[in-house]
Amino acid sequence: MIEIRNLSFRYPSGQLALQEVSLTIREKERTALVGPSGAGKSTLLMHCNGLLPTPSFTEQSRAAVFVGNSPVVKSTLRDIRRRVAFLFQDPDDQLFCPTVREDVAFGPLNLGLGRDEVQHRVDRCLEAVGMSDCLNRNPSELSTGERKRICLAGLFACEPDVLVLDEPTSNLDPRARSTLLGILRSFPGTLVMATHDLDFVIDLCERVLVLDRGKLQADGSVERILSDPLIMDRHGLEVPWRLRKERVMMT
Repeated sequence: MIEIRNLSFRYPSGQLALQEVSLTIREKERTALVGPSGAGKSTLLMHCNGLLPTPSFTEQSRAAVFVGNSPVVKSTLRDIRRRVAFLFQDPDDQLFCPTVREDVAFGPLNLGLGRDEVQHRVDRCLEAVGMSDCLNRNPSELSTGERKRICLAGLFACEPDVLVLDEPTSNLDPRARSTLLGILRSFPGTLVMATHDLDFVIDLCERVLVLDRGKLQADGSVERILSDPLIMDRHGLEVPWRLRKERVMMT
């Protein structure tokens, strides 16, 4: 579903954020991107739907990003962003309309859908995230967890193939976090997220990629990577307590 080939990226300040990263994410796979702060996780995610520029694609170029068979380049961005939905860490970066209804409808309307179909999607997706009773409220009146659910409803309304999430559990209380977990488990497509919440990774994902200093350092199953103290310590991470307990019980 997503293929990244030899991707490097340097910000205008001169900071090198990614160095020759290559990876493939399969259809319907749920993958977590972990690593220390400043490792390049958000930068990598933003290349998945063209929020940051990728190199011009040619058949001979070494660096490229693909969604399905389509390279992520300027001419394909409209279709790429329909297929790959991005949840920002801060919902205030995503919500800008005066009512919840308008925010959720914004994406489908920009896809050119008719008003009746848009309203159907708004109603269905708000119900899916448990926010139907907030239809006419201003998003600024809602909690952080509620605003994240509104953001997800807006993304779901576009019916994407891929959901990309940047620190989805940040600033959430335990109940909001649990609600978000249930919503994401119901998403039928491909899911990629960057997070420091390793327990959330255990509950949601099947694969982990470790990024550090802009390089892909490890790739494997959740249990294999997150329970390996050498890998975790080398990249500024700690084995989650749940997995430590399981290792102790097994020994």
